[in-house]
Amino acid sequence: MDFPKFLLGDNTDYPSAIFVIHTEYPRFIINLEDDEVEWLEDFTKEDEQDLEAEAETLIEQATAFYDREISRYVD
Repeated sequence: MDFPKFLLGDNTDYPSAIFVIHTEYPRFIINLEDDEVEWLEDFTKEDEQDLEAEAETLIEQATAFYDREISRYVD
């Protein structure tokens, strides 16, 4: 099964949270309410160095995805 690169997540236990799930490596969930990121991968020290460079771009993409989806919903 193919998944989109980003998914929106919702949970009634976290009514003000805005979850965006990144489904490709490195997989993560970001809560846009507080920018908390939960990585769904185990990283080596070498991976962490590469990840630092990529993380900012991925988080910007997740935020842009959310903004795009919400603009489509509102229009």
